[in-house]
Amino acid sequence: MRIAYLDESGTPEIGGNTTHFVLLALVIEDRSWKQKDADVLAVKQKYGLGSAELHAAWMNRRYAEQERIKDFEKLTMDDRRAAMHQAREDAVIKRAARRGLSEIKALKKTFQKTADYTHLTLSERRAFLLEVAKTVQGWTDACILADCIDKTGFRGAAPRRPPLDEAFEQVVSRFHRYLQDEAPGELGILVEDQNDTVAQRFTETMRRFHASGTHWTRIPQLIETPLFVDSKLTALVQVADLCAYALRRLLENSETDLFDPIFARGRRVGNRCVGIRHYRGTRSCICRICREH
Repeated sequence: MRIAYLDESGTPEIGGNTTHFVLLALVIEDRSWKQKDADVLAVKQKYGLGSAELHAAWMNRRYAEQERIKDFEKLTMDDRRAAMHQAREDAVIKRAARRGLSEIKALKKTFQKTADYTHLTLSERRAFLLEVAKTVQGWTDACILADCIDKTGFRGAAPRRPPLDEAFEQVVSRFHRYLQDEAPGELGILVEDQNDTVAQRFTETMRRFHASGTHWTRIPQLIETPLFVDSKLTALVQVADLCAYALRRLLENSETDLFDPIFARGRRVGNRCVGIRHYRGTRSCICRICREH
């Protein structure tokens, strides 16, 4: 069996806070799961992350409090955590004196999202992400399928199909085609991060695909509706998050550090990377995804 771990990067809504929406599937063989899970855990332990969730967007950003701590990089990991905890407590107290309750809650929520990473400097967090990306590059038996939608291509108008629905159908169709070509006779299943806003939507859509196929293909080699899991407990969904983030950062910011090793796992037929699409409406594009598609 082949398992496709799905995750997304960016917002699917037109006019959201990102220009692109990426839905990505990291496809592995079921018998390789234990080793790949162990590979990711080994990198986490090297950076003192243990069972912490890998969330690329939160790791790859500046923590202002960290930069105000004198000689932060010279402290031990435990001392860094303690110093950051105190700095953030002070930040909450200061904000409480100046602003309303809603802003304090927002600040605490941001701090909670990054709490597991406060012992690492920005350069160390980026080194960790790059090491995981290179680990994925070494998984030569895995492949990446993705749909990257440039929402500015709709020019502010409502698209015929919402980006989330379009991307899901594209990825499901590409997954089945991959199974037909690379693993005839094997079954495939989708595993997705638990998301209450899309769980029912994807489940109902997948049932329709099972009954009548996607726009492009029937899907007899796919089974079940997507299985929704807690990404905090599922390392390969976290890796899919990193992969999707790497694609979006290339398209929005021309960042290549994470993209280059990830893109090596894009499904290829000959010299073409057929597994990853960059949709821009009627506009042409010379990005690497489009050049090699």
